[in-house]
This record gives sequence, C-alpha cells and structure tokens, in this order.
Amino acid sequence: MAIATLPTKACAVNPLKMSQPIGGAFAFMGLSGAMPLLHGSQGCTSFGLTLFVRHFKEAVPLQTTAMSEVATVLGGYENLEQAILNIYNRTKPKIIGICSTGVTETNGDDVDAYLKLIRDKHPQLAKLPLVYVSTPDFKGAFQDGWEKAVASVVELLVDGANINGLRDPLRVNVLPGCHLTPGDLDELRAILEDFGLRPSFLPDLAGSLDGHIPDDFTSTTIGGISVNEIASMGRAGWTIAIGGQMLRAAELMQSRTGVPFRLFERLCGLGPSDEFMTFLSEISGRPVPSKYRRQRGQLTDAMLDAHFHIGGRKLAIAAEPDLLFDLSGMLHEMGAQVSAAVTTTQSAVIERIKTEEVLIGDLEDLEELARTRHCDLLITHSHGRQAAARLKIPFYRAGFPMFDRLGAGHQLSVGYRGTRDLIFDIANLVIADREENHQPTPDRWRPSAAQPLMSGHRSAAERSTA
Repeated sequence: MAIATLPTKACAVNPLKMSQPIGGAFAFMGLSGAMPLLHGSQGCTSFGLTLFVRHFKEAVPLQTTAMSEVATVLGGYENLEQAILNIYNRTKPKIIGICSTGVTETNGDDVDAYLKLIRDKHPQLAKLPLVYVSTPDFKGAFQDGWEKAVASVVELLVDGANINGLRDPLRVNVLPGCHLTPGDLDELRAILEDFGLRPSFLPDLAGSLDGHIPDDFTSTTIGGISVNEIASMGRAGWTIAIGGQMLRAAELMQSRTGVPFRLFERLCGLGPSDEFMTFLSEISGRPVPSKYRRQRGQLTDAMLDAHFHIGGRKLAIAAEPDLLFDLSGMLHEMGAQVSAAVTTTQSAVIERIKTEEVLIGDLEDLEELARTRHCDLLITHSHGRQAAARLKIPFYRAGFPMFDRLGAGHQLSVGYRGTRDLIFDIANLVIADREENHQPTPDRWRPSAAQPLMSGHRSAAERSTA
C-alpha cells in the first residue's frame, strides 16, 4: 500500500498540477453550446485559455468576469451580472458554467445569491441554465475542479426520478474522468455501440474538442452533450463512472434518479478491459463481439513482445491521481517498477498505487527524489521535458497539458486497442534509448591501452616501422 506524503515547501517550482478553475471549465467544454466563465481576473482566464489552446490546437471558448482590484474589494456582483448579460446577448449560449477563482473565493463572494438576484432582475435569463461551481485555485487541483463541475451539472440539470419508473435498459450514462482524452471517449462510444447500447457521455469532450472543423463558426462549444440529453439521463438503465473522481457524481445520479451505477477506476490494462467487456455483456445480454476477442489476443501478444523491454524497468511518474493509478497499474502488470511517483491532490486511489510512496508535490520534487536518478523512463505532461533531459532518460508525455507534440486529443489508452498501442509506444521509447545511448557502436568503441589489438591489425606506429 502506497503512503501519501505531503510537501513541506511553500511554493511550486516546476508545476505539475493545474488549478481547480481550469478543471471545472474543462468539464463545461464537454457540453453543447456552453460558455465556461471564470469569476476572477483577466489574467487567470488568459493563463487557462493559453493552456487549452496549446494542448488542443483549437479555438477554445472561455470568458471572464474581469475582476479588478477595486471590484474584488467591493464585491463581484456587477462584474458577474455584466459578464452573463454580455455572453447571453452576443453568443446565445445554451448553458453558462461559472467557476470561481482564488480572488473571488478569498473575498467571499456569495455567487449563488448573486445568480438569484441576476435572474430576478433579468427575466430573459429565466430559462438559461447557470451552473456555479466553487473552485478556489489555492487548494485542490485540476481533477477536483472537473469532479465538482460534473457533480454540479448532475445535481442541477438531471431530472428527478421517473414517476412511472420507466427506463430504457439499452441506454447507458457514462461519466468519464478528466484523465480520458476525446480519443478515449470515441473508443468507448464505439465499444458500447457494438454491444447495442446507446451511451450518453457527461461531459462529452469527443464532441467538442476532437479536432474536427465545424461547418459554421460558433463562439460557444461546437459539440458535446445537450442540456436536454442531460435532463433525461435518469431514464437510462445504468451509469458507468470511469475514474475514482467520478464516484460522487455517480452517487448523485443514483440518489436523484434511482439509476444504478458501476465504477471502473481503471480502463487501461488487460484485467480492467476484461472486467469492462464482461459488464457490458451482462447488461446488454449480448456476447462479446468477435472483434474485441481478436483485439484481446493482439493485446496479450503485445504484452508478450514488450515485456522483454518494459519488465524490470524503473519508472518515474507524475500525474493526476486517476491517471497515475491507471498508467502505473498497467505498467506494474507488465513487470515494471514504479520507483518514484508524484501526484497533485488527495484521492482514495493513491493508497492502491503499486509503489512505496506517493508524494503530493511538483516536478521539482520528482526530480530531486534520489530514486528518480536511477529510473529508466519518466512519464508526465509536457512540463517534465526539461527534467527528463537533465536526468538523461526517455520521456513519455501523458496528461494535461501536452503542448510540444501534436495529437494530444487523440492519444488512446483505454480498452484492448488503447492499451496495446500504449505498450508499443513505451516499449519503443525504451528500445530507442538503448540503441542510441547504451549499445556499443563503431564510433564509440575505443580499445583501452592495456587491451591487445586484434590479430591481423597493427597500430599506426607498427605500420610506420614496417
């Protein structure tokens, strides 16, 4: 069982975690026609927007209440009111998701009361969903903001229990964690549909941030789950929650609607994928399609091929708790040893990570751990590239943000196919590093002074005297 260790220093030097408001805004980007709104200064929003644009290489909708020093002291009611009215009049959103920041949380703005006053004053906003999430960025992390936003959407927008108790057994709610990419969601959608199920993803980033070019420009999100579909999620037969962070939202869904749920803390690896397929077969009443039996065979063959290169390797991993648990679990099953692990926030899954200690800290902490210096691979987001260069070990990019490579939104790690591709990518990194830095080559081979030259070859001095 891993022990979670808290940091002792007062600041982050090389940041690992992204803030709660960014995580909350990210969740709202998976809703159709949405406009995420950060209640704070312009700088807070600009920083988050830069991260999203660099990661996805797409236009990302994100607005701000533009709190100044004076407005922060006097209260942010007027700024919030003006921001909501401007968004409503100019972009015609289907929903506005509001996330607080450290500035407004420190001042103690009562945003729930502000929203009630704004609705009373402006009747045209009566039917516009306004979802507020308290996400102070001086505590928690990206995963916490996502978790709170999804839970708030379920609590405010999902209709209560069906009076007639009628449900569609083939309809399935899916609550994905923030560690899943749009590519992962597309893979899950295909799997569920192959079992004859009709999934509703909340949030659905695959609809809004999968890199497609829309027919017409819109200043809100260009896809995702609609408000009406969210409201009807209580008619599903099951809810599937993916990642420990989604437990609260799944419990809220069950308490509001009576829809039972199943939590899958991992979907990367042979065992977790087997459990997922078995569950889908049970709830759909269908056997596992032959294509996935074949993919399972491909995964087992990939594990056999790659374990010669991954097995016994020492790894350093830094990521959000659910992503850390997912990746480290799969690599541990491949025979690798997680020697150093750093995460961003507390989580129930930390104690089950296959390592001795998990430090809640930053990338400087990871780099300074003595055991990291003996690792064979570093896994984290793009901010870890300098540490990997200094440590002179291969670097695999995972998580958010990933701004120095293309295709971050399509990276795949779930199911048989995603696990297979991930194993190949990591094994190939190890192979390339060994070939480049550890295998002898003619250019690097130099005989020592005491080593006799091979028979048939003479030194330059011998040749000259001859």
